[in-house]
Amino acid sequence: MAKPDLDSRAHIEAFVDRFYARLLADPQLAPIFLDVAQIDLAVHLPHIKDYWCKLLLGERGYNRHTMDIHRRLHRLRPLQAEDFQRWLTLFTATVDAHYSGERASRAKQLATTIAANMQQSLS
Repeated sequence: MAKPDLDSRAHIEAFVDRFYARLLADPQLAPIFLDVAQIDLAVHLPHIKDYWCKLLLGERGYNRHTMDIHRRLHRLRPLQAEDFQRWLTLFTATVDAHYSGERASRAKQLATTIAANMQQSLS
């Protein structure tokens, strides 16, 4: 059976849910999200879903400044190169396990760029 692409809000929302399930079970990254950032999933996940819908579908629902959010987190607990690499590994593995196609490939490219830019900006 063919894997779907990340070509609709429903697919992107399912991807974000799957990705965060992995991320929040990860011994390296879960403490950053749960203990340091203390994210409220009910608030956080809709923002992340809007963010990826903006990047992949051109939707206009996300209007936050991503770097400011991560700068505040970095002040609380410095983010290391290993953290960005682990985030990217989990992101790519989640895409590869469940999705394929042009937008799935684009999501992985964007995630690679985002991780590199964020790591560079916070260094």
